[in-house]
Amino acid sequence: MSDQPKLAIVITCYNYENFVEHAIRSVTDQNRDDCELVVVDDGSTDDSWNSIQKFSGIKTFRTENKGQPKACLYGFSQTTAPFVMFLDADDELKPGSISRIIDHLDPGVAKIQFMLTRIDAGGNVIGEASYSSKSFRNRSDLTRQVLKTGVYRSPPTSGNVFRRDVCELLKDCSYDTAVDGVIVFAAPFLGDIVSIPEALGRYRVHDRNISGFGRKPDAKIIAKDIQHFEQRMDHLRTIIRPVAGSENLVDAEKTFYHQERSFFLSIATGQKPRVSALAKLLVKLVTQDFSLRNKAGMALFFTLTSVLPIARAQALLAYRLNVGQRSPMGFLHLIFKGA
Repeated sequence: MSDQPKLAIVITCYNYENFVEHAIRSVTDQNRDDCELVVVDDGSTDDSWNSIQKFSGIKTFRTENKGQPKACLYGFSQTTAPFVMFLDADDELKPGSISRIIDHLDPGVAKIQFMLTRIDAGGNVIGEASYSSKSFRNRSDLTRQVLKTGVYRSPPTSGNVFRRDVCELLKDCSYDTAVDGVIVFAAPFLGDIVSIPEALGRYRVHDRNISGFGRKPDAKIIAKDIQHFEQRMDHLRTIIRPVAGSENLVDAEKTFYHQERSFFLSIATGQKPRVSALAKLLVKLVTQDFSLRNKAGMALFFTLTSVLPIARAQALLAYRLNVGQRSPMGFLHLIFKGA
């Protein structure tokens, strides 16, 4: 390994013995001496640690189970590179991806993002990620979007690389259960965001994804998601105060994301969303930066889940939140199933 690595990759693992070797090998096989790799076993109770120890020449650590954010922070503390990627143990990098990433690194970059090819548990390709694949290097447009909406389109954890000072913000995120929360939305205020318009990694979709693979929507998970979003917004307000003025950031409750998740929560708890909540959400949808096709589809989804029997509305919501492959035909099947 180089004495001055340009990129650090931190892999954290909890009971992913079936996948972690693929994640590690996807990095080591690229044979980059300017990239440091750290693997943290977050107190796994399966055979993950033995799988990790099969690899020599990389830093490996085993800790008590404390959750992804703390495991990532521990791994981060063992690195020195100016840029860091947190690669989930069930995901992988594609050959040549590290070279492509490093080519885009410079001190003015706060975050790099790229597409991820979706694969199943066996590694079979099931589709590309759904977020924008446009190439850009931007800061001002994204800061305005965050101030207005609280979010911008960003890939899952494994599709991001952060400058080291951005990662330092994680030390104040004890409220969160994810590592890619506030740092994603703070990044544009700290430097440029670079989007690489190609899939450089693989995002594995399987029955242990937290998003809920085909299961009934979990009201507790959705409620926690809303709570974490509110906490991230409060934290973000503190972070951006010196550079953008905290008063310019939209209130969490006024964002489309918050209103959409609150709408989902009503359905998940077995309650019909109020007509006023539907109307409010549809009005907010019109102002969002989605394509006309996406807006039409979302409007139809919100309307149908408001009028269909609650069991069928919950089935539609479960399909909507599924991290796997979705299609219009799949939605139609659920709508008319049993009709």
